[in-house]
Amino acid sequence: MKINKISILFLLDKVKTNKRGKCPVKCRITFSGKRKPFSTGLFIKPEYWFNDEQLAKPPNEDNNYINTQMSLIKNKINQAFLFLQVQQDDFDIEDIYLQYKGENVKSNKTILVLFQEHNDKMEKLVGKDYVIGTLWKFRQARELLKAFLKYQFKKTDYEFADLNLKFLLDYEFFLKTEKNLSQATINKTIQRFRRIVRIAISEDHLEKEPFLMYKVKRAKKEVVFLTPEELDKLEKHQFAQQRLQQVKDMFIFCCYTGLAFNEMSKLEHKHIVIGFDGHKWIKINREKTKKLVSVPILSKTTSTIERYCSENSSFILPRISNQKFNSYLKEIAEVLGIEKKLTHHTARKTFATTVLLYNDVPMEIVSELLGHSKVTVTQEYYAKVVQKKVSEHMELLSRKLDMSE
Repeated sequence: MKINKISILFLLDKVKTNKRGKCPVKCRITFSGKRKPFSTGLFIKPEYWFNDEQLAKPPNEDNNYINTQMSLIKNKINQAFLFLQVQQDDFDIEDIYLQYKGENVKSNKTILVLFQEHNDKMEKLVGKDYVIGTLWKFRQARELLKAFLKYQFKKTDYEFADLNLKFLLDYEFFLKTEKNLSQATINKTIQRFRRIVRIAISEDHLEKEPFLMYKVKRAKKEVVFLTPEELDKLEKHQFAQQRLQQVKDMFIFCCYTGLAFNEMSKLEHKHIVIGFDGHKWIKINREKTKKLVSVPILSKTTSTIERYCSENSSFILPRISNQKFNSYLKEIAEVLGIEKKLTHHTARKTFATTVLLYNDVPMEIVSELLGHSKVTVTQEYYAKVVQKKVSEHMELLSRKLDMSE
């Protein structure tokens, strides 16, 4: 940490006196034997300036304003100097001035600074390359990292050069023990952090990936979906309360289309088209991946569309918040005795498993109907379901072979 003192002096540039007899007030920072003068944007008549006291006199509205602004400038420079003393091992007068101006110092950027720059750029691309949910997740990732730095190192930021494998292991431990996050959430959080690290490498703030030896712990992924019996039970039940009946109908609709909540909410008449086969299809872009999803409209969903479709609205289904939707699903599960935590996403899982995979629809088609970016994403989630189907087929094969003997 530097212990050099900093000098801040205000002085007049009398050469540039204007027609009103006022001249600019400049500020000059002196540090390590070097000076940095800059304009403050303030003007004063020379006779009102008392250099030894660094004050404008006598007290009046104009002079009081000048004194207040100079005091603010001086405080801001001192704060910039203090920040650099804490955060930077080495800095010069230009760094102090840049920090005072709110700009990045010439030296390597720190982790949270680069993280914030990334998030600021992402915010401008929301609606183009990203959805707002992705931005929120990166903002949360930055806040979690910020909390870790304060907890582990008592620091407000950290140098990329100091990153090592122990840092990441300690961070993972912090997320698990102090924040009580699941392994899946921890993996995603660290994945977003490593994206910032890769940016740092590309911008020469870091020479190489410091976490090459880090091994991602596999998260236990339990796919919650309705069995054929549970789905049939839900379909046949009629609720007296309109709100529960509507949510049930919308949930069933998604069990046979695989639409995510945002896609369901934004489904309009224009999204229903006649396909190449002469049948009606839903064609809508997935909000998460921007991929066009084409789903055939099955007979199970036709009645729901006819029931709720209105000429007075461009939307196909009733409008409801995700929070209320899931709250009503909880009531529905209790009424029907379904001992599973139902959310809207359960419908999407049910579509993939009970409706498609259990009916021998190939994994590639399931991936396409779900709008996944890669078939490997589908395989990762539904591997156990596929294993079950393989087991069933092998059992049937075994019986046939036994009968042929």
